[in-house]
Formats: sequence, structure tokens, C-alpha cells
Amino acid sequence: MNTEVSLYWVQEALYTAVLVSTPLLGIALLVGLGVALFQAVTSMQEMTISFIPKLFAMVLVLFLLASWMLQVLTDFSTAAFSFIPSISQ
Repeated sequence: MNTEVSLYWVQEALYTAVLVSTPLLGIALLVGLGVALFQAVTSMQEMTISFIPKLFAMVLVLFLLASWMLQVLTDFSTAAFSFIPSISQ
């Protein structure tokens, strides 16, 4: 296995990680921004107000997209494991 091949697999792993984590991080960002705006308008500065809605939103997104995330991870794992026999050639 040469450097190009190993860099390809590192690139694919990082791309897969970003692809799977983007929906969760994006919804956390949007909900956090909405809660921060709400806190600024109402002058409420309670820490749990920002944590609980983000947690519920992330659980909801995880519940809705878990099958897609699992499929993406399974496809990557299948491709990686099917490449292993060609390393020794």
C-alpha cells in the first residue's frame, strides 16, 4: 500500500465523518442560535434554557436520520473491508 492509497482512505474516512456529523451539528447550531436570540430578547440567562432544546433537537434529528447515517457508515465500512485483500497483492 502506497501513500496515495492510504491518503485516499483517510480522506474517505474524514469525508464520511463530516457527512454523518453535519446534520447533528447543523441543528445544534440553528437551535442554539434561536435560543440565544430568545435569551437576548427576554434577558433570561439560564444555562439550561440553551442546553435542553439543543439536546431534544439533536435526539429528534438522530431519530429521524439514524437509518441514513447507519447506511453511510455501512457503505464506507464495506468498501474499506473489501479493499483489505488487495493490500497484500
